[in-house]
Amino acid sequence: MSELTAEREGAGKTILVVDDDKNIRKIIAANLELAGYRVLAASSGLAALELLDVQMPDLILLDVMMPVMDGYEVCRRVRSHPVGTHVPVIMLTAKGESEDKVLGLDAGADDYITKPFGPAELLARVKAKLRRVAVDAALQPLTRLPGNLSIEDAIKRRVASPEKWAILYLDLDNFKAFNDVYGFMHGDEAIKLVAAVVVEAVREQGGPGDFVGHIGGDDFIVATQPHMVDAVCGAIIRNFDTRIRALYTDRDLRQGYIETRDRRGTLNRYPIMSISIAVVSNEHRPINSHHLVGEMAAELKRHAKSMPGSTYVKDKRRQ
Repeated sequence: MSELTAEREGAGKTILVVDDDKNIRKIIAANLELAGYRVLAASSGLAALELLDVQMPDLILLDVMMPVMDGYEVCRRVRSHPVGTHVPVIMLTAKGESEDKVLGLDAGADDYITKPFGPAELLARVKAKLRRVAVDAALQPLTRLPGNLSIEDAIKRRVASPEKWAILYLDLDNFKAFNDVYGFMHGDEAIKLVAAVVVEAVREQGGPGDFVGHIGGDDFIVATQPHMVDAVCGAIIRNFDTRIRALYTDRDLRQGYIETRDRRGTLNRYPIMSISIAVVSNEHRPINSHHLVGEMAAELKRHAKSMPGSTYVKDKRRQ
């Protein structure tokens, strides 16, 4: 492995090695450092927990068999630490029995390596686990869809491409009122419903390479091709308008609105939620900035939201 490759692989990542065997700590640390990782070392479970109060690593390599406090207990305490919930833990064990592995997983470990192990296996496990964490960090926790970093990258790649593309910005109408009346848990169900409807529509009516992202809250994005826009938007609207009704009470559905009072005590009525879609495309004119995509979408979305019910608006202006 070249020095440049090693630096890229482990750049910026810190690994905590917890093992009461000094020689094993040195061997593991040497291999990790050669791969570009920064290494912290602890000779006991107590030392490791004290270190975690100062700095939380990106990953923990934790030996099972240690005096005073074994790896299982250390792992449990890491998981109960205020910022240790999501730090990946790989257990190092000299035992190969499935019972010991189950104990480690029950304690909160993400993976395990049985001693003796080679440098290649160690680095592969560490790299795979950190890659999985990076992927999870890029996803919106509620919908498990790609978040803002992936969305920005998807738009930039299309803006830089000579191919024709279309970006759909989706936003719920009257979501805040629904959230206020029915509560945030029902609000989350509405957002997950949108995610499911959009993914299904793109899978059935879109094409290969299409992208679905969750900006946050009730805002979503789809990247597709211009000739697929009508079919994708039509499927989203049909399925959303049908399925969103399941989240309302029969009374609200019969009257066609929900009621809520504002801060002044005024009673306001809000229609059943609908969905507005703004469609930005380079079909009729070139677009050379992802910022311009956002500006155009905001303008189109305002127009869409001014119209009753679920709808989509396409930018058909020419240069």
